[in-house]
Amino acid sequence: MEKPISKVVRLLKDMRHQLDNEQSEDQKLYDKMKCWCNTNGEEKTQAISIANKRISSLDAMVQEKIAHAAELHTEINKLGEEIAKNTGALNQATSNRDKASAEFHDEEKDLIQSIDALKNAIVVLGKHHDNPTAGLMSVQSLLKQALGKHKDILDDMMPSNRGVVSSFLQQPAHFKSYAPQSGQIFGILKQMKEQFEKNLANARKNDMADQESYSQLKQAKEEEIAAGKDQVETKESDLADTNEDLANGKSDLEDTAAALAADQAFLADLTAKCAATDKEFQERSKERADEIAAVGEAISILNDPDSFDLFGKTTTQKSMRTQQDGFLQLGAEVVRTRARNSAVAQLQAVAEKTGSSQVAALALKAKLDDFVKVKAAIDKMVAELTKQQEEEIAKKDYCVEAINKNEKEIALGTQNQEYLQSKSNQLESNIKTLTEEIEAAQAEIKETKIQIKRAGEDRAAANNDFQTTVADQRETQTILKKVVERLEQYYVEKVGPQVFAQEDPVPGAAAPPPPPGFKEYKKNEGGNKIIAMINNVIHESQQVENEAIQSEKDAQAQYEGFVQDSNRAVAALEKSISDNKAERADDSSELSSVKGDLKQQGDELEALAGLKADVHKDCDFLLENFDIRQDTRAEEIEGLKEAKAALSGAV
Repeated sequence: MEKPISKVVRLLKDMRHQLDNEQSEDQKLYDKMKCWCNTNGEEKTQAISIANKRISSLDAMVQEKIAHAAELHTEINKLGEEIAKNTGALNQATSNRDKASAEFHDEEKDLIQSIDALKNAIVVLGKHHDNPTAGLMSVQSLLKQALGKHKDILDDMMPSNRGVVSSFLQQPAHFKSYAPQSGQIFGILKQMKEQFEKNLANARKNDMADQESYSQLKQAKEEEIAAGKDQVETKESDLADTNEDLANGKSDLEDTAAALAADQAFLADLTAKCAATDKEFQERSKERADEIAAVGEAISILNDPDSFDLFGKTTTQKSMRTQQDGFLQLGAEVVRTRARNSAVAQLQAVAEKTGSSQVAALALKAKLDDFVKVKAAIDKMVAELTKQQEEEIAKKDYCVEAINKNEKEIALGTQNQEYLQSKSNQLESNIKTLTEEIEAAQAEIKETKIQIKRAGEDRAAANNDFQTTVADQRETQTILKKVVERLEQYYVEKVGPQVFAQEDPVPGAAAPPPPPGFKEYKKNEGGNKIIAMINNVIHESQQVENEAIQSEKDAQAQYEGFVQDSNRAVAALEKSISDNKAERADDSSELSSVKGDLKQQGDELEALAGLKADVHKDCDFLLENFDIRQDTRAEEIEGLKEAKAALSGAV
């Protein structure tokens, strides 16, 4: 039979072995925790440093983009003012040119009419040179008509000629005293015609010079306006890109700041948790070391040879006293023995049924210790089991609540994740559509500008043709007019006197034979026909010139209308591009935010899934075996109470 002291030594050794195992398990857990603390602490410290640098960089970039956007706004507004100023100047120049052109055409028309009138007056006066009174009324009327529109011609005449003209205009149409001055009037009329033709040539030359100046001004202003609009387009595109970069930068800055805050919070929690773990491990290690030392000292004391001898003597002396008093206590001892056996049997039965090592140990204790200690141990165990029952019920309630809450949060998170994913898909689709619309508008702007350039080139070529046509017609007219003047000098001055000489024949004289110059007389008629034909050609040339001028005006108006319509279309497309870029920037910013929320939601669902696994790991066994454990523990409590009752009955 094992001695009680040996049994105690064995139990102490088992206890020390258990303490060593616990210390080893604590050390393993602490090493793992220390590794986790060091690794995550270093990673989070590095992440915080990176985030701080990135925040500084992003903040600088955001400030730079804000300043650049403000600068672009100022430059765009300034360019708009310059475009408006140049457009106003061009419109004013166009208005002035149209007005001057209209005045020129009116003056040209008046000069042409006056020249034609003077030509007719010269012809009439030439025909009636020997008998001027015959055409005085017609000449006087034509001269009045010409001088009525151009009084400055009269002012520019020599005083003697001006007096002759004034006297001529004031005489009645039937006067005869004017005849001696008909040659002087004839010369004055030719001088006036030449002056009018000179004025007409100067007016046309000045109009062409004004048109050339206007064309150069218009081209310069249109180039300035086009260059300004190109700059506005470039800067508006730059502004849209800047705003988009600014939105992305702000979003990145917010995301980085949020990540920094999360890392800082995690690092602070990690530091506190790891410090608490260090403290707890040190305290546990110290406490366990003290316990191991105490157990070891106890074993050493019990294993000492002197102690064994002392224990042997003590046992022998106790046997002798027991033998002397045995007969007196035999009856009470029998009762206690039966009660002890009953209690031990009861405890062993409960231990076998419930599989409780503590109850089995208590049954062993009931064999060795006195009833008071055993009953106290039973009361303590009953209290512990009752407490376990209550804690297990509380834990079951917690588990049910935690599982339900976790399932609800997962369902809500999944629903929100699906919503965010749908929104992300929609935003990506919108961004794609906006990008396609921007690219289409940019392509249309490019094509429109090409058409404007081609139209400008066609207009310039047509204007060159117009200038050539007008110059050719006017040069033709000038040449033909010189021809007419030369022919008129011959036919009017040479033929006219021959005809007039035949008007006063000698009475009774025989008719002279046809003069040899009769054919010359036909030449005179042919010359007049040629003059008439040339005048018709001159008239047709003038019509061609006028039609070319009108066609040029119409073509220029159509070109300007096309350019204006195209510029309005380009402006509308540019506004559409700017609006679409702004909308795309907003959608990009929102998409970035949605993706951040989607990632956060995914992380939360992952965390909830991990929590679900932890809860089920902690609770599934309890929930599945709750009734059995409760019933078993209740039986265990009842058996303990019955064992106590058995012990109580033996006292």
